[in-house]
Amino acid sequence: MRLRKCTVDCLVYEGLKEAKTSAAMRPVISGTHSCQSSVSGRMPQAKQSTALLLFILLFSFTAANAQNWPAFRGANATGIADGQNAPTSWDATKNTNIAWKTEIPGLAHASPIVWGDKLFVVTAVSGAPQGKFRHGLFGDVDSDTDLSKHTWKIYCLDKKTGKILWERVASEAVPKIKRHIKSTHASSSPVTDGKYVVAFFGSEGLFCYDFNGKLVWKQDLGVLDSGWFFDADYQWGMASSPIIYKGNVIVQCDTQKNSFIAAFDLKTGKEVWRSKRDEIPSWGSPTIFESKGRALVVTNATKRIRGYDPATGKELFELSGNSEVTVGTPVVGHDLVFVTAGYPPIQPIYAIKPSAIGNITLPEGKDSNEHIAWSKTRGGTYMPTPLVYGDYLYTCSNNGVLTCYNAETGERIYQQRIAGQSNAFTASPIAADGKLYFAGEDGDVFVVKAGPQYELLATNPIGEVLMATPAISTGMIFVRGINHLYGIADGAASKQKAAK
Repeated sequence: MRLRKCTVDCLVYEGLKEAKTSAAMRPVISGTHSCQSSVSGRMPQAKQSTALLLFILLFSFTAANAQNWPAFRGANATGIADGQNAPTSWDATKNTNIAWKTEIPGLAHASPIVWGDKLFVVTAVSGAPQGKFRHGLFGDVDSDTDLSKHTWKIYCLDKKTGKILWERVASEAVPKIKRHIKSTHASSSPVTDGKYVVAFFGSEGLFCYDFNGKLVWKQDLGVLDSGWFFDADYQWGMASSPIIYKGNVIVQCDTQKNSFIAAFDLKTGKEVWRSKRDEIPSWGSPTIFESKGRALVVTNATKRIRGYDPATGKELFELSGNSEVTVGTPVVGHDLVFVTAGYPPIQPIYAIKPSAIGNITLPEGKDSNEHIAWSKTRGGTYMPTPLVYGDYLYTCSNNGVLTCYNAETGERIYQQRIAGQSNAFTASPIAADGKLYFAGEDGDVFVVKAGPQYELLATNPIGEVLMATPAISTGMIFVRGINHLYGIADGAASKQKAAK
């Protein structure tokens, strides 16, 4: 993204292209820009003062926003945190570069989110001694049979210390549906705008709190039964995360019957709009795609990839030709929105243009059209959401095969397995300062150099199962294990005690 003011003061606000960095912009004051006054060759003192003031204001704004990771995979699910000085190496088993470690009870795959110095995380605590959970590479469709009373909770922690500032019980009840044995009853990540934080617990409802832990509103969305559409007895649970856009909370609820997408007023919880969807269960989150004054809510699902007007919920485009099971969230970069799915036999990748309108489905044998820049019928990934970083689109398969594409053309640059044959990946990749981070289920976070050549920079042990996508904020990376949440930073005190 580039904003430029070319006047005699030659003040240039120059940011990297949207796809190459986070939303943060780099201000650059240039005294030798081509439009500089040819009379004096120098910037007038008054103009210098104005430029310096604008520089300071913009830098302060950028710094304030850079520390936030407000939703699943950060701002608009980009997964990018450039300029954060995120650590490259650590070892939780040896307490190396571990700033803090906080136990979070229950079972949850929801990712942590950050705003300012506050970190939020959700969980579901079973009343039974132990529910069935299994990680790894397998294709079992079984549901867990634990129907004991559960407690759904949201926690607020101090980002710097891991201390729990407050915790609230959103609901206590017997689950209305079962979950997949590899899933949880708290797989949807919360979302915040810096004033409110919203947690989505599927059939238990949508809950909004202020930053002091006061319940502002809640919405009962009914029984949301997402499971195997071939046999409704296999219930798998919800995983789509809510998003916030222009004062509304938007949720995608694809179920066995009566699927819908809806928007609720963030301050009051009042329903703003609801659109029915002819869909079977899906598990990806909606994404906002803004370009040239137009905004779309883009959703990934089996029957159709769709785009909606975020103000009204009106469907604006549809695209068929997808996997039978869809999990990945659409991601934006290079003025395109990328949508993937990896359940065989159809494993597509689509690069959709902002002009998309009406039915943009590709004719058989075609890989592009007026509204689709490029596409592939194979190579889409199942669980992890793809990542657009710099000039490249990265996809990671369930078994850790990393593929790098030219984001604008679809040309495959390389393909490389990250870890051993047995390691599985559910968490989505994130990026910072030229590095890609991949959390493997077996308990290691792999750091790979971004760019056209594969290079493994570090393998970082956590020591427990990793299912959630990490978060990054101001020099720290936050990794959620199956039992603990970790705050990781370069030079962290090696004798830091576990937070309680």
